[in-house]
Amino acid sequence: MTDGEIQMIVAVIRPDRLTDVKRALSEVGAPSLTVTDVSGRGSQPAKKSQWRGEEYVVDLHQKVKVETVVADVPAEDVVEAIADAAKTGEKGDGKIFTLPVDDAYQVRTGNTGPDAV
Repeated sequence: MTDGEIQMIVAVIRPDRLTDVKRALSEVGAPSLTVTDVSGRGSQPAKKSQWRGEEYVVDLHQKVKVETVVADVPAEDVVEAIADAAKTGEKGDGKIFTLPVDDAYQVRTGNTGPDAV
């Protein structure tokens, strides 16, 4: 979506795919991003491990959350770039969400709306 619509794309991906996703976002014209270390559970199976003789289940997997906000780059292009760069074909590759953003405000300049993005 373009025409001044502001969209936030949020992706939860494997940490080892982050470099490829950053490169893909840059190539599609959306280099600005926020990255957060997260853990979660989806269709990826739990793992059983042992530590000091005790068995435990790891059912929250380490991921990274990548957030980017666009106004002049189609959100569909950003989603496709992330999906292509993050995909391994295995369970646990992640999810991508697109959300509408009502407004934006750039602290340094005071720009608002698409100009702030």
